[in-house]
Amino acid sequence: MRAFVLALLQVAAPPQPQGVPVAPAPAPAAPAAAWDPGAAYITAGQDEPGYRSWYIAASWRAAQVKTFNDYLVGAQVGGIVPTWQLFRTATSWKDCGAQPFEIPPTEEWPNIVQTLRYIRDYVIPALGPVEPVSVYRNPMLNVCAGGAPESAHKLYSAIDMVPLRPITRETMMRTLCVDHSSHGEAYHAGLGFYAYMRFHVDSTKFRRWNMDPAVAAECPPIVHPEDSASVGQPLPSTPTPTPAVAPPQDPLAPAPQVPPKPERGRPH
Repeated sequence: MRAFVLALLQVAAPPQPQGVPVAPAPAPAAPAAAWDPGAAYITAGQDEPGYRSWYIAASWRAAQVKTFNDYLVGAQVGGIVPTWQLFRTATSWKDCGAQPFEIPPTEEWPNIVQTLRYIRDYVIPALGPVEPVSVYRNPMLNVCAGGAPESAHKLYSAIDMVPLRPITRETMMRTLCVDHSSHGEAYHAGLGFYAYMRFHVDSTKFRRWNMDPAVAAECPPIVHPEDSASVGQPLPSTPTPTPAVAPPQDPLAPAPQVPPKPERGRPH
């Protein structure tokens, strides 16, 4: 009986092709790289674990953080971005020997309110959530970080941030420019762009800078000569002048005539 059942199974089984190789199973696709535009700017120590370490390193910070958060809630701009991200200083904080986070002086707190309003009303509706990567820079850190002398970061008005939803750089520029052209002046909003996906918003003056050539034709920069020190650009490096070398003197040449010095108090 057992042999009979085995014979039936062999007859029922489909014939196997002879000499035809069996294709291997396709390899699983490599996972797509996670969208993380902040990785270009946020180093260890200025991330969330770094903030927690900074927060508990001084007992008095807890009261200051709560006071600041309550201030934002009272101004109806709480929760637009995580409060702790508004304490991030400069991307180059480590190279400058500075703190990764800093609570600005209380007299500067009102300056961030209008900037957060603009982000709430026109940036987040256009791009989705954003992450601040650099906000307040005290005067010494601003110099070390290469900020402009009149940088809005010193006033706690500027926020450099990145979008958290995938988007191309050109689309981001076009999207932000449309709203900035229509509504930025009412908020005194400045809008600027830096490397990769980093962009800047402040509420000190209506202006726009660093547009990519592909976008500038339809969204031209708005920068006036008096704005040259307020757009947050790195300070140009000044080369050290080469000292002039006097040509060799001819010992037979007549001595040069030295004009008499003008008398003190007379025009010259």
